[in-house]
Amino acid sequence: MVDPELLKILVCPENKTPVMPADEALMARVNAAIEAGTLKNRAGETISEKADGGLVRQDGAYMYLIRDDIPIMLIDEAVPLNQLP
Repeated sequence: MVDPELLKILVCPENKTPVMPADEALMARVNAAIEAGTLKNRAGETISEKADGGLVRQDGAYMYLIRDDIPIMLIDEAVPLNQLP
């Protein structure tokens, strides 16, 4: 879980809009796609490690995965959510 105080200041590194925690349903879809080997990040690399959570950009286009309670806030590591079924 990301510290609530940190969450207040985190923004998307690309467009500086706020991010919000992904809900359980979205995380289930993301982790299912990771397990199936079909989820790619913006750099085009297949994601192979399940995520503990995610931070969704305000417009819902991208999610930044959280691993070991650390949000991975790198543009190329963002997950385009339009690839989920």
